[in-house]
Amino acid sequence: MTEPDAPTTTWWQAARRPRMLLLLVVLLGAAAVCGRLGAWQLDRAEVRGARAEARHVAEQVAADPVPLEGVLAPQTAFHGDMVGQKVAVTGTYDASGQLLVPGRAHDDVTGYLLLTPLHVPQAAADGDDAVLPVVRGWVASPADADVPPSGQVDVVGYLQVSESAGSGVRDGQTDAISSPELLNVWGGPIWTGYLVVASSDPAQSPDVLLLDPPRSPGSGLNIQNLAYAAQWWIFGGFAVALWWRLVRDEAAGDRRPPEHDGEPAPEPDPDGGRSPVA
Repeated sequence: MTEPDAPTTTWWQAARRPRMLLLLVVLLGAAAVCGRLGAWQLDRAEVRGARAEARHVAEQVAADPVPLEGVLAPQTAFHGDMVGQKVAVTGTYDASGQLLVPGRAHDDVTGYLLLTPLHVPQAAADGDDAVLPVVRGWVASPADADVPPSGQVDVVGYLQVSESAGSGVRDGQTDAISSPELLNVWGGPIWTGYLVVASSDPAQSPDVLLLDPPRSPGSGLNIQNLAYAAQWWIFGGFAVALWWRLVRDEAAGDRRPPEHDGEPAPEPDPDGGRSPVA
């Protein structure tokens, strides 16, 4: 006689059982605690990161500048640890090549950056002047843009990596400080980064506001606390996934055929139950 099939249990039926509901409440509580601890660690990452960044900026401002040629040469790769490096360079501004960079905020006000090519003499006897992109500061409108100081200028500033290419240069403006794009307009050789002015001699117009030292992406967050936050959120997700796995196992267990009591069935005859031939 054929045994009747075991009743089928869906995962929804298994999930509504009292013990599974109680387990869900416990694990959801654990996930909520993990989520709250992760948020707390994220807050700690922001607070500790902001403090560390403030100390770093203060050290940058107080540091003595080093010669630019000792840090970065034209047409050479810009490394991440160069961001914010305080350097000094001497050259001559090309006022005819000055550009405006629109859509840049300063103290929560959107305005323009003044981007000016600085021609820097090179030590090589057969070399022409190299071009250093210099952000001389920020202005609220194009009318506030001044003419850069003429003649030889001693500039101190902070290095920043070149930006990704934008839509190009047109009408005296560019939406990106991109060395490859500027090379097509200003010529070269050109630096693969640009300089954010901290001071210059002769001085610039007071209408041009100086910018803060540049920052690396994510520098305002503490990495260790970020890792702790991620760990707590992973633990919370694991608690929910564990309940789902237990529900599936509960439903699958009900579908297994029942085990029969008594002695096990005899093994099948390899001869198929046929009588031997004399």
